[in-house]
Amino acid sequence: VQLQASGGGSVQAGGSLRLSCAASGLTYSNYYMGWFRQAPGKERMFVARIKYSGASTYYADSVKGRFTISSDNTKNTVYLQMSSLKPEDTAVYYCAADRVPSAAASQYDCWGQGTQVTVSS
Repeated sequence: VQLQASGGGSVQAGGSLRLSCAASGLTYSNYYMGWFRQAPGKERMFVARIKYSGASTYYADSVKGRFTISSDNTKNTVYLQMSSLKPEDTAVYYCAADRVPSAAASQYDCWGQGTQVTVSS
């Protein structure tokens, strides 16, 4: 099982970025895909998750209305569109997959390598 995250970078506050996570080696349709983030010295926090079909999404309160998670089943890829970015969004962002919907990082079995997002004020 492999999750390949990409799309991170550096932007100014108010800007946008789109992260991608390509999944391989798993039956994509059986999984929920999640995004988490981890700032230096802090624990890994839930950002958003989606059911493979795209029918069910769930967001952390801190990103609701600014971030949008979506899924392209033809490409086995999940996206995180981030808008109105704030300096406090700065973190390494990880994608994850599991068969059970959860906002707990400990629940997820499969993880991508992480991609850095830096938002400057």
